[in-house]
Amino acid sequence: MVADTTTILDLVFGFIILFLGLWVYKIKQYALALYLALAFGIFAVSYLEILLGVSSSDISVIFLRVLASLVIIYALIREALVK
Repeated sequence: MVADTTTILDLVFGFIILFLGLWVYKIKQYALALYLALAFGIFAVSYLEILLGVSSSDISVIFLRVLASLVIIYALIREALVK
Protein backbone atom coordinates (compact mmCIF):
# COMPACT_ATOMS: atom_id res chain seq x y z
CA MET A 1 0.00 0.00 0.00
CA VAL A 2 1.36 3.39 -1.02
CA ALA A 3 0.41 5.96 1.65
CA ASP A 4 0.91 9.26 -0.14
CA THR A 5 -0.48 12.27 1.74
CA THR A 6 -1.81 13.93 -1.41
CA THR A 7 -3.64 10.81 -2.53
CA ILE A 8 -5.15 10.33 0.94
CA LEU A 9 -6.35 13.94 0.96
CA ASP A 10 -7.79 13.55 -2.55
CA LEU A 11 -9.63 10.42 -1.42
CA VAL A 12 -11.06 12.11 1.68
CA PHE A 13 -12.14 15.25 -0.19
CA GLY A 14 -13.58 13.14 -3.00
CA PHE A 15 -15.82 11.29 -0.56
CA ILE A 16 -16.77 14.54 1.20
CA ILE A 17 -17.83 16.08 -2.12
CA LEU A 18 -19.67 12.86 -3.02
CA PHE A 19 -21.76 12.98 0.16
CA LEU A 20 -22.31 16.75 0.00
CA GLY A 21 -23.46 16.46 -3.62
CA LEU A 22 -25.90 13.69 -2.73
CA TRP A 23 -27.17 15.73 0.21
CA VAL A 24 -27.72 18.85 -1.93
CA TYR A 25 -29.48 16.76 -4.58
CA LYS A 26 -31.76 15.19 -1.96
CA ILE A 27 -32.70 18.61 -0.56
CA LYS A 28 -32.83 20.74 -3.72
CA GLN A 29 -33.25 18.17 -6.54
CA TYR A 30 -30.40 20.00 -8.31
CA ALA A 31 -29.07 17.69 -11.03
CA LEU A 32 -25.68 19.40 -11.23
CA ALA A 33 -25.00 18.42 -7.61
CA LEU A 34 -25.80 14.80 -8.45
CA TYR A 35 -23.43 14.77 -11.44
CA LEU A 36 -20.65 16.36 -9.40
CA ALA A 37 -21.20 13.81 -6.63
CA LEU A 38 -20.95 11.00 -9.18
CA ALA A 39 -17.78 12.44 -10.73
CA PHE A 40 -16.00 12.97 -7.43
CA GLY A 41 -17.08 9.53 -6.27
CA ILE A 42 -15.41 8.10 -9.37
CA PHE A 43 -12.29 10.16 -8.67
CA ALA A 44 -12.30 8.81 -5.10
CA VAL A 45 -12.36 5.24 -6.40
CA SER A 46 -9.32 5.99 -8.57
CA TYR A 47 -7.48 7.38 -5.52
CA LEU A 48 -8.43 4.29 -3.54
CA GLU A 49 -6.92 2.15 -6.30
CA ILE A 50 -3.67 4.10 -5.98
CA LEU A 51 -3.64 3.59 -2.21
CA LEU A 52 -4.18 -0.14 -2.77
CA GLY A 53 -1.05 -0.28 -4.91
CA VAL A 54 -2.35 0.10 -8.46
CA SER A 55 -0.04 2.21 -10.62
CA SER A 56 -1.35 5.64 -11.62
CA SER A 57 -0.56 4.71 -15.22
CA ASP A 58 -2.75 1.59 -15.01
CA ILE A 59 -5.61 1.61 -17.53
CA SER A 60 -8.29 1.31 -14.83
CA VAL A 61 -7.05 4.44 -13.03
CA ILE A 62 -6.81 6.36 -16.29
CA PHE A 63 -10.26 5.18 -17.37
CA LEU A 64 -11.87 6.23 -14.08
CA ARG A 65 -10.27 9.68 -14.18
CA VAL A 66 -11.27 10.24 -17.80
CA LEU A 67 -14.81 9.06 -17.02
CA ALA A 68 -15.08 11.40 -14.02
CA SER A 69 -13.82 14.33 -16.10
CA LEU A 70 -16.33 13.55 -18.85
CA VAL A 71 -19.16 13.45 -16.30
CA ILE A 72 -18.17 16.95 -15.12
CA ILE A 73 -17.93 18.22 -18.70
CA TYR A 74 -21.34 16.74 -19.52
CA ALA A 75 -22.89 18.20 -16.38
CA LEU A 76 -21.60 21.69 -17.07
CA ILE A 77 -22.65 21.65 -20.73
CA ARG A 78 -26.07 20.30 -19.71
CA GLU A 79 -26.42 23.06 -17.13
CA ALA A 80 -25.44 25.73 -19.66
CA LEU A 81 -27.94 24.50 -22.26
CA VAL A 82 -30.90 23.83 -19.95
CA LYS A 83 -31.36 27.40 -18.76
